[in-house]
Amino acid sequence: MFPIRDDNPQVLVPYATFGIIAVNVLVWVFVQGLGSNPALAGSICQLGLIPGELLGSVPAGTQIQLSANSWCELGDASRWPTVLTSMFMHGGWLHIIGNMWFLWIFGNNVEDAMGPVRFVLFYLLCGVGAAALQVGANPQSTVPMVGASGAIGGVMGAYVLLYPRVHVHLLIFLGFFVTTIAVPAVFMLGYWFLLQVIGGFGSVGAKGGVAFWAHVGGFVAGGLLVVLFRKPELLRRHPYYGWKKRSPTASWHRIDRR
Repeated sequence: MFPIRDDNPQVLVPYATFGIIAVNVLVWVFVQGLGSNPALAGSICQLGLIPGELLGSVPAGTQIQLSANSWCELGDASRWPTVLTSMFMHGGWLHIIGNMWFLWIFGNNVEDAMGPVRFVLFYLLCGVGAAALQVGANPQSTVPMVGASGAIGGVMGAYVLLYPRVHVHLLIFLGFFVTTIAVPAVFMLGYWFLLQVIGGFGSVGAKGGVAFWAHVGGFVAGGLLVVLFRKPELLRRHPYYGWKKRSPTASWHRIDRR
């Protein structure tokens, strides 16, 4: 089940969403070497968030293996900046493409509700919330955490509260049969959140894989922070805000419906 578009009209030009996507792509190209080693392994070691290193719960000098030929050595210097830098690191092509696609589908309309400056701050704080829950769930982990999905989880948490009735079109794979369906955002994103919670409990004690608790933390942070970051004057322009569809405004015909 993969979202391909939504029926939510875009009111503002999503400068912040474009900018965040651009930063992620530039980091992938120039810092992570398009996923090739040694750039990929080096960036994950130096800029990824390692809970045990961040909290000092794992001794400095500990060696961790990333792959058959890639190792990291934990340092003793302050690594708190990795809470932010890890949001812009990715582990592979599918990782970054999937994250940026989800950000584009849901980010532009959340930015509609906040404006670009507020949206950037909101996005970063959601990423911090995602990191906090993931680190709290396994404070001695030596597995590097990378990716924008925690912050994007926050965007999705905000989206479901702002636009619960908007239909999201999903690509469904049923064996060799592929089809599309459209469901309200509250169902699609609620189902996604439930999967993350189940995955989080199922990943207890795991030595890597998906950072489910980061997704949960980001989603919850987004649902809470949107109350502070949304701007009522922007939402009044949006015909799909809330549970009740609003009447078209004078600017309705100028809205890009993508």
